[in-house]
Amino acid sequence: PHSMGEEGAGGLRVRCGSGMSSDDHTVSRVTRTKAEARNTYDRISRIYDFSAGLFERRFRNQALERLAITRGESVLEIGFGTGQCLRQIAESVGAEGRVCGIDISAGMLAVSEKRLAKAGLLERVELRCEDAMEMPYQDAEFDAVFLSFALELFDSPEIPKLLAEIRRVLRPHGRLGVVSLSREDGDSTLLKLYEWAHEKMPRYVDCRPIYVERSLAKAGFEIRSVEKVSLFGLPGEIVVGAKP
Repeated sequence: PHSMGEEGAGGLRVRCGSGMSSDDHTVSRVTRTKAEARNTYDRISRIYDFSAGLFERRFRNQALERLAITRGESVLEIGFGTGQCLRQIAESVGAEGRVCGIDISAGMLAVSEKRLAKAGLLERVELRCEDAMEMPYQDAEFDAVFLSFALELFDSPEIPKLLAEIRRVLRPHGRLGVVSLSREDGDSTLLKLYEWAHEKMPRYVDCRPIYVERSLAKAGFEIRSVEKVSLFGLPGEIVVGAKP
């Protein structure tokens, strides 16, 4: 997970008109600033694949399978991290396709460039080190957008804004694939312990569970598939939606 939105405000409940839905009062807030996130990911970029990257690999591969990227498509990954998925996406779209990636961390971008260059794929991929909340892409540019353990890094009021921005850059019937920690199993003891750790140590436990399917549906995506997964005891969701 590597890309964030604006700095979150404290507290769990907000007034109407904040951009948050009635579900969001149960979701932990993001209190780490973008600068703190950028510095953290820059610092751990070279070792990420040996820590959190191992934990995520199986599930991001499952999510890419559900997104079903084909040759010639134009695909964007938000929060691309060390470029593992970018490499797979570039291979899937082929030389006639287009791949873009946006991430907040320059350190992660540097690692991704090395990985893509080693695979002979760097010329197929356009990388940007920027905030995904205001993406520098035209309307209806992409056939698919992918987020792997990145959506839950955005604060609750930012998630619907980011999803609206994703809808903007997707073509009609374009697909959005998301794999994320999920709060659907909110009574799980392990989940509650994880949320406690996130709230007490937000710089180190950065992801927090969110309502993935509900968020996409409320943003106007047609839900194509939902898969519940267990991430070493923590609930997760793999969701594919489509722009109407």
